[in-house]
Amino acid sequence: MELVEARQKFIEAWGKLGSEWGINRTMAQVHALLLITPGALTTEEIMEALSISRGNVNMTVRDLINWGLVEKQLRPGERKEYFYADKDTWNIARQVAKERRKRELDPVLKVLDELSKVRGDTKNAEYKTFNKSVTDIQKLAKNVDKTLEAMIWADESWFWGSILKIFK
Repeated sequence: MELVEARQKFIEAWGKLGSEWGINRTMAQVHALLLITPGALTTEEIMEALSISRGNVNMTVRDLINWGLVEKQLRPGERKEYFYADKDTWNIARQVAKERRKRELDPVLKVLDELSKVRGDTKNAEYKTFNKSVTDIQKLAKNVDKTLEAMIWADESWFWGSILKIFK
């Protein structure tokens, strides 16, 4: 397989993976393109490489910047904006974990905390079942939150070493 074909295959695969994780396919494809490009790209270069509209590139790049996965770079004497993705996979994984935690886990934890305070008759089967389900899910969510917290702040080798000790 030649490099051009391999690059296209990577972009398509990253886009498919992103959509399976609940991320817009185009967003994942733009991120993939920036990941495998040594330098920064302009809006026009992204448009041409992926055959997408200027509006789509602008919206997608803005989302990637908001996720902390891409940075905008300006060059002296040029009006064009350039976009660059961090190539360090550990930094990417931590940033995605941080954003998903903020967008998905934190709201769930807030609701579960509220629901865990519901009062009722401990002899009532519906209340007992509700309370146990909420408590169990809350416990799991808090453990996931602690794991994500450790991942976000940990050194890569320490984190994987700690995780791998669990499976020995």
